[in-house]
Amino acid sequence: MHLPIDIDTVKGFLAPEEGEALYQLARDTAALGPALEIGSYCGKSTLYLAAGAAEQGGLVYAVDHHQGSEEHQPGEEYHDQALYRDEDGVMDSFTEFRRTLRRAGLEQHVVPIVAPSARAARHWQTPLGLVFIDGGHSEAAAQTDYRAWAPQVAPGGVLAIHDIFPDPADGGQAPYNIYQRALASGLFEASAMVGTLGCLRRLDL
Repeated sequence: MHLPIDIDTVKGFLAPEEGEALYQLARDTAALGPALEIGSYCGKSTLYLAAGAAEQGGLVYAVDHHQGSEEHQPGEEYHDQALYRDEDGVMDSFTEFRRTLRRAGLEQHVVPIVAPSARAARHWQTPLGLVFIDGGHSEAAAQTDYRAWAPQVAPGGVLAIHDIFPDPADGGQAPYNIYQRALASGLFEASAMVGTLGCLRRLDL
């Protein structure tokens, strides 16, 4: 795996082994269709995905409203004041996201979609080789992301979900719940678990 910049210089919450898995998935599924991620933040996961996709001439769609999830807001655990626009009273990660892609030289391999997940999906028609869900971790947000994007995964493609904690004592349950929903649907089978990254293969039914 080769990344064009030092990944430790990019803000984000992705473990190195999880990032490497995304890199491999984006590379391996590029022939099936583009990759799409929900929840880009400052571009750490995007960097892994784009670097992998670029090896096969692939493309990554990066969906994020860039105003932060619940945990990024003022007073919350993962709030970063450097990403907060005091003059507007909003969190804004888009400038840092674009800076990450520019430093990495990967802008031509990423299409940013600055919109809520459900709105971006409303008229989506392109089959996707990889869908990576790492958006809001409330139950409502996670279920919305699953409903909007899981059906878009092409047969043989991969649905990857971040922050899966089977034990509630370890973390929030919304990502785990949609992982279980995918398995129960009969459309996906478990493929791999890397750290908290659960990967499911879309069956060709």
